[in-house]
Amino acid sequence: MKPRLLALAAPLALGLATAAGLASGEDLLQIYREALRADPAIAAAKANWEATQEKAPQARAGLLPSVTATGSGNVYNYDATIKSDPRQDISRSFNQYNATVSASQPLFRYQNLMLYDQARQQVTQADYVLNSVQQDLIVRVADAYFAILLAQFNIELAESQKKAVSEQLAQAKRNFEVGVATITDTNEAQAKYDAIVAQEITVRNEYDNRVTALRAIIGRYPKDLKRLGGGLVPALPEPNVADFWVDRALKENLNVRIAESSFEIAKLEVERARGGHYPTLDLVGSYSAQGSSAAISSSVSSDSRTGIIGLQLNVPIYLGGFVDSRVREAIALLEKSRQDLEFARRAALFQAQTGFAGVNSATASVRAFEQAVVSAESALASNILGQEVGVRTFLDVLQVQQNVYSTRRDLADAYFKYLIGVLRLKASVGALTEQDVEDLNRQLKG
Repeated sequence: MKPRLLALAAPLALGLATAAGLASGEDLLQIYREALRADPAIAAAKANWEATQEKAPQARAGLLPSVTATGSGNVYNYDATIKSDPRQDISRSFNQYNATVSASQPLFRYQNLMLYDQARQQVTQADYVLNSVQQDLIVRVADAYFAILLAQFNIELAESQKKAVSEQLAQAKRNFEVGVATITDTNEAQAKYDAIVAQEITVRNEYDNRVTALRAIIGRYPKDLKRLGGGLVPALPEPNVADFWVDRALKENLNVRIAESSFEIAKLEVERARGGHYPTLDLVGSYSAQGSSAAISSSVSSDSRTGIIGLQLNVPIYLGGFVDSRVREAIALLEKSRQDLEFARRAALFQAQTGFAGVNSATASVRAFEQAVVSAESALASNILGQEVGVRTFLDVLQVQQNVYSTRRDLADAYFKYLIGVLRLKASVGALTEQDVEDLNRQLKG
């Protein structure tokens, strides 16, 4: 009877070994760095960041001198006939030119000052936006990567389970033929086998979907992916205090910082709108030169130079209510940005709390499922021996075997939830970087 026990246990051992993962292939860090080059979302964020960097020099230009030069040159042909006695014909050709250099230096333009402060806030905000997209990319890549590994794990479990049940089905048929089992045992084994075949089709389809999801990020189908090594030991957050992570998220969450920048920009926009009521003062100057080789009425050439420097004051008196309307609009948008900031803070609080609880829960789940796998395998071995001596039925063995497979799948899922949970918790406090990807990648082995 021992050979039948070993035949049943072999595929289970195979499934566990493949779950540990020794296949070589692309690792998480390679996939992430390729995503940095190929993902459209990160490419768009980088382009937006580069464009936003130009906001500051554009706004600064409103505080710096502006110089313009204009010039013109004309050639005249003048022909006239005076019908007098005696008759007079006049024909004259001459050149004229004009050149002017004008300069203006703003001395007081309140709106331009506010615009420059806004631009600096926008540049700072662009850094937060880019970092937020990079963090989101890390989570998306890791989520897609581990989803593929879990799908592969499910396929291997289904294959091993199908092999084991197939052997049990063959054994049930042999026992029925020799009269030591009923047709019920055979039918139950056949039903289990058919169910596993259907499950295998489902998990293979799920695997294809997960691969396609990663392809959408990196722009190609991934090769074989490296799997988790066997030495991963889940750790609780440090410090393991929820208030620490919540308080940090309220201050350092990137979406909160983006919303804070938007709020500051909105406050400056109110001031800029009010600046429409303020006068402007500029230092202006110009230098011009005109000359002509002759004139219509004279053949005498001329040449002149003119230099001007002074102050130019503009005082708005009435602009049809435009400025007041702009102020009211800016105040309303300021209130919107205030509420957006509050929403971002509440969302960050939720992310930190759920992230912290998720890591703790996943850590406990991993430990519980590790013990559950050991217990399930012991129960399976006991039931196989019980069937050998006649105290357990064939159905008992199949049910316990199903429990072993589902427990292993639950353990793999708990591992991946833990890893993704750690990344999400760090993202909730704005601390997720490529270094975290490298650290996680060390847990993979080919």
